[in-house]
Amino acid sequence: MANIKSAKKRAKQTIVRNARNNSQRSMLRTSVKKVLKALNANDAEGAAAAMTAAQPLLDRFAARGLIHKNKAARHKSRLNARIKALKAA
Repeated sequence: MANIKSAKKRAKQTIVRNARNNSQRSMLRTSVKKVLKALNANDAEGAAAAMTAAQPLLDRFAARGLIHKNKAARHKSRLNARIKALKAA
């Protein structure tokens, strides 16, 4: 454990930040999995609805630096392409 007061504070802040980041990352993964589950079930409407919920999360967490902006863009692009293909089929 740290001995200096500022280092103790930083250790506490790290614990809080890690907990928040893990929670938010889990929320993001769950929302993406809902879209994938609907796609695998050939439910275009459900996938589109889940995507409208997942897209703002991807954008928000990319802006905050929780995930890389290119990763968010890649997820959105691939999921939208699959939804579009499912609707066309």
